[in-house]
Amino acid sequence: MDAKLLDILVCPLCKSPLIYRKAEQELICKADRLAYPIQDDIPVMLADEARAMSPEEVEKL
Repeated sequence: MDAKLLDILVCPLCKSPLIYRKAEQELICKADRLAYPIQDDIPVMLADEARAMSPEEVEKL
């Protein structure tokens, strides 16, 4: 994932910064507790495609 791209990407819902999890190939929004998938090095920034995260899972970040 390109570092410059990571610097400008934000959550499409709340505009919060995202956390990149390389091993899981996800971008995490802590505020909305959503994990956006990265497929073939392309972030899928659609709320319908995001995985909901539990509060406990978010706390561990």
